[in-house]
Amino acid sequence: MQLPYDRPSDPAKRKSAVMTDGIDRAGARAMLKATGLTDDDLAKPIIGVGTSWIETMPCNWNQRDLAESVKIGIRDAGGTPMEFNTIAISDAVSMGTEGMRASLVSREVIADSIELVARGHSFDGLVCITGCDKTNPAAMMAFGRLDIPSLILYGGAIDPGFRHETRITLLDVFEGLGAYYAGDATAQDVYELESVACPSAGACGGQWTANTMSTVMTAIGLSPAGLNDIPALHPDKPAAARRCGEIIMDLVRAGTTARSIVTRASIENAIAAVAATGGSSNAVLHLLAVAREFSIPLTIDEVGELIAATPVLTELSPSGPDLAVDLHGAGGVPLVIKRLVEGGFLNTDTRGVDGKTIAQIAGSAIETEDQQVVRSTETPSKKSGGLRILRGSLAPDGCVVKLARHDRTSHSGPAIVFNSEEEAYAAIKDEQVKPGSVVVVRYEGPAGGPGMREMLQVTAAIIGEGLGESVALVTDGRFSGATRGMMVGHVCPEAVSGGPIALVEDGDIISIDTESGTLDIDLSEAEANRRRAVWSPPEPRYVSGVLGRYSRTVGSASDGAILTA
Repeated sequence: MQLPYDRPSDPAKRKSAVMTDGIDRAGARAMLKATGLTDDDLAKPIIGVGTSWIETMPCNWNQRDLAESVKIGIRDAGGTPMEFNTIAISDAVSMGTEGMRASLVSREVIADSIELVARGHSFDGLVCITGCDKTNPAAMMAFGRLDIPSLILYGGAIDPGFRHETRITLLDVFEGLGAYYAGDATAQDVYELESVACPSAGACGGQWTANTMSTVMTAIGLSPAGLNDIPALHPDKPAAARRCGEIIMDLVRAGTTARSIVTRASIENAIAAVAATGGSSNAVLHLLAVAREFSIPLTIDEVGELIAATPVLTELSPSGPDLAVDLHGAGGVPLVIKRLVEGGFLNTDTRGVDGKTIAQIAGSAIETEDQQVVRSTETPSKKSGGLRILRGSLAPDGCVVKLARHDRTSHSGPAIVFNSEEEAYAAIKDEQVKPGSVVVVRYEGPAGGPGMREMLQVTAAIIGEGLGESVALVTDGRFSGATRGMMVGHVCPEAVSGGPIALVEDGDIISIDTESGTLDIDLSEAEANRRRAVWSPPEPRYVSGVLGRYSRTVGSASDGAILTA
């Protein structure tokens, strides 16, 4: 009898052969056979199938089922799948609590865990199924480190809820709370909203951070075109997952790695896609981090320039009424790519994991007749991207503001200063914030928070209380992709590092001008020096554990809030 030791290794087992082949690996094979694998299974390329399934949210709820479909595709194409799990934090569930500090930190932990499992088990290829926000950039970051054949399938967007025949999303719940504290809604109203806003599995339905990063993953080439757009519970999603299993085997056979897909040109395409869809300000943070992991130079100003040069072609929530399911129904991200190619805004020769160039994706895009979701570049919703990078005396290292079509382009007013998100939210609920003010929330940056909490609860309360057109907010923290209004985040340097935002006092006049790209404080140099001389950073909120380590090693948001040690 011929023993498997004598069998020639499959040439596609570029990584896993060291784990499975030869008599010296008998112990490893014994362990793997205990999981049900056979000699034939172990002779094939080993493909990791990573999910972020977790019971803390609907966003990742369907990933176990999708993983089974991916594994069928892998087996049918001649590979052996090995499923594994990583963590996820629900931004929406943890919003407004200490738990929100864990969200951005989890991006690094997720990337680390994917990298460790893939290295530790010598995977020949990798499919990651992602959902709620940080799982998307984290998977891309891990791919940049590993540089093996890899692709991502986004689990898909949630369907909208309905109340009195009106479509609603989670944003309506948060803004309903603001209306409740303003006396414009009842507790019953809020209860009815929360009971129907999230009717199924899937990530938040607007062009918030999860769907924005799904768009990025398609445009950058790490997700097969059109498959991410399929909603979470759409009947076509399992077939899309099986197709991903087949595609990863094509990549493994060809030896096509992640770093051969992601280039400076493909990152520029991803930035343009964020701009064209009115995407989340968090995309700036994550794209900077992804570029670093792929060793591609990228600055926050370059991101801003590319966004400013790209028109907005949609009115997706929170900038308008349309949702991710509407974009899918209209033709999906491939239709957005088609429009951008028609306008000359994309690098057309970049190639994705499915083998298609951007030009080919554009050429094969199917537009639904009479769709009104995706406009042409000649008649855009907005002539220039909805994100702006501002600099000035209050943000010398930059900050980010998101603007919808009808948002103000400037605001100037007296500061009302808070040293935490909780202080700001309590003041807004108590109607202490008056029209014309600039709400300043500091010590919520990457190191100071730590974790750079999103502040949807605060921003939604401002909108819900009817202050959206008369109040601005400035913070060294960040915002949910669902945020709307004049909200300026990622102010750098952050307060805990001694940035100018640490010196602001109540009544200081702060001026925001998105057309000139400035964020300034009316403060003389002498007064700034006087305040700095008596300023000292607050005691860190955490000195041990993962949050303590993160606060000591995380870098500036203007560089992607990446770890420096």
